[in-house]
Amino acid sequence: MSDPRPSTVEPRPEDGPPPEPVIPEPTPGPAPEPPVRVGLLLGVLLVAVATAVLANSMVLVLVPEIGRDYAASPGGLAWVVTAFSLSFAVATPLYGRIADVFGVRRVFAAGLAIFIVGSVLAGLAPGIGLHLVGRVLQGLGSAAVPALGSVAVARSLPPGRRGFGFGIVGTGVGAGQALGPPLAGFVAEAAGWRWPFLGAALLVAPLLVIAPRVLPDGRPDTPGSWRQVDLVGGVLLGGAVGLGLFGLTRAQQVGLGASTSWGAIVAAAVLAVGFTLWIRRTPQPFVPPALLTHGPFVTAVGIGFLAMFGYLGTILLVPLLVATVNRLGVGQVGLVLLPGAVAVALLSSLAGRLSDRFGPRTLVGLGLTLLLLAVATLSSAAGGSAVLLSAVTFLVGVALATITSPLINAVAAAVPDEHAGVGIGLYQGAFFLGGGTGAAVLGTVLAARTTGGAGSWNPLHDGAGAPFSDALLVVAGVLVVAIALSRRLPHRT
Repeated sequence: MSDPRPSTVEPRPEDGPPPEPVIPEPTPGPAPEPPVRVGLLLGVLLVAVATAVLANSMVLVLVPEIGRDYAASPGGLAWVVTAFSLSFAVATPLYGRIADVFGVRRVFAAGLAIFIVGSVLAGLAPGIGLHLVGRVLQGLGSAAVPALGSVAVARSLPPGRRGFGFGIVGTGVGAGQALGPPLAGFVAEAAGWRWPFLGAALLVAPLLVIAPRVLPDGRPDTPGSWRQVDLVGGVLLGGAVGLGLFGLTRAQQVGLGASTSWGAIVAAAVLAVGFTLWIRRTPQPFVPPALLTHGPFVTAVGIGFLAMFGYLGTILLVPLLVATVNRLGVGQVGLVLLPGAVAVALLSSLAGRLSDRFGPRTLVGLGLTLLLLAVATLSSAAGGSAVLLSAVTFLVGVALATITSPLINAVAAAVPDEHAGVGIGLYQGAFFLGGGTGAAVLGTVLAARTTGGAGSWNPLHDGAGAPFSDALLVVAGVLVVAIALSRRLPHRT
């Protein structure tokens, strides 16, 4: 009878040890990014943002010299400022989406390279035509800096620490605004108006080497391809923004009744509708439709538009006011505006850190309230002491510093990481477009009230400057709406 238990076979010594199990090789994936050197990153962004803003603010004192050198007409000379603004407005919302596909490093470096080429061309151009091409390239390159700088902060710092980084970006904005006119005036007087443009290129050139080494990349696992970018959606969005700002600018220059004004605005509205319909149908939309219906994001974008409407409109009205009513010279006008730019440079970093601690709702609400208080004071004191107006512009700068860093902190917290580029780009585009809209609308109000010849709407205002007082009341009304919206911001980031 056989044994029912299974037999075991002892391994013989000559058989050798049993073979080791085969472990499959791991599939190679993207190498992890090295840790970001935050201090060096913020230093690069500070210089880049300050130079990008300086490239626009410095032109305000260089335009007369450019006009004399080129013998340009007033209309052609106006495009020295407008060409930069239009190209900046068109490119700002586009950079974020492109960086979501190709990575922040490469796109940021491409923007810096375009800026350098534009600055050199604007500085060396023999005629006004090539100079304007250079200004367009400057605007296209500059647009990459604030948009992708903010994306780099959002991807490098965790929630709760991003406010400080956004504050550094705001510090660069204030420094560029404050230093642009006086520095360009000094350089132009010593070496000619072309050297401020060439100097801007020299300042940015080292960053072209340093920035790719310190910025986070943030590319997806799959290699970037233009097929992943919704070019049709990008063209529709860029065209809507560009035509909208062009129409508003023309309305300020020739009136809203001109065909170039209302025609461009209508065309912008058509393109905006087409963009909204397109992104709902295409499989890889330029902007995810869900982002445009995401409450916290839409709220922050709307507040940014209204806040910049009020800030830039006010900052453009004040120099006109003190120049035409107070009869101040160009240098004195610059001194009136200087305290506000200094306040932005000094306080943006602090406001960003405070937003990490107290949340965006508190800081943005406080900043909008301060801006409303400043605007109401300017409306009541229009035509009065220039010293008082200068002190109020400092309060305007404090308000802007208290608004911008916390607000972009709220935007970064509202959008998912994979859409950080396009989300922050859209916010920056709306922010800039709000400023252009404010300048155009308030310019129209100012012109209408100047020809009307009636008394001031503000019962607290008495004396000269009634049209400016009335335009500032319009700003106050816009800010009331922004304050109401700010109550919907989150308490924490």
